[in-house]
Amino acid sequence: MRILGIDPGLARVGYGVIDTGGGRQALLDCGILRTEPGRSEGERMVEIARDLRVLIRTWRPELAVVEKFFYYRSSTTIAVVQARGVLMMTLARFQVPVVEFPPMQIKQALTGHGHAQKDEVLEAVMRELDLDTPPRPDDAADALAAALTGWFQR
Repeated sequence: MRILGIDPGLARVGYGVIDTGGGRQALLDCGILRTEPGRSEGERMVEIARDLRVLIRTWRPELAVVEKFFYYRSSTTIAVVQARGVLMMTLARFQVPVVEFPPMQIKQALTGHGHAQKDEVLEAVMRELDLDTPPRPDDAADALAAALTGWFQR
C-alpha cells in the first residue's frame, strides 16, 4: 500500500510517501510544499492545491494520513486551518481516502507514549523506515510519522 502522510501548514506543508509492500515500510519521497510568503493567503492556498495535485499524480497514494489540527492560540491558526481544508478538498477530488490522527496518537503509535519528544519520534521514524540519516526538514519527518501511524492503525 502506498501512503501519503501530510503535516498541514500555510508556509510549509510537510509530506512523506511510504510504500508498505512486502511486509515492510520503505520511504519513497518526503519534503515540503513551500508557499511564497509575499503572496496573499488565497494565492498560497492555490499553490498548496497545485503542489498536492502533482504529488498525488506522481505517487498515486492509496491512503492519505493527515495530522489532525489541535486548537491553540496563534496568529496563524486560521490560516493553517484553511490550508488544511484545501488539502482535504484536494485529496477528496482525487478520491484518496483520508484518515486523521492527532499528534498525541501519532506519538503513541510510534513510541508507545503520547507525550514523546520530537527526537524520540524521529528515532522511531528512522528505525521503521531503516534510514541512516534523519529526514529533513522536521515537517517532512512529522508527515512520515503520520504515514507510519496510518499503516500501523490500518
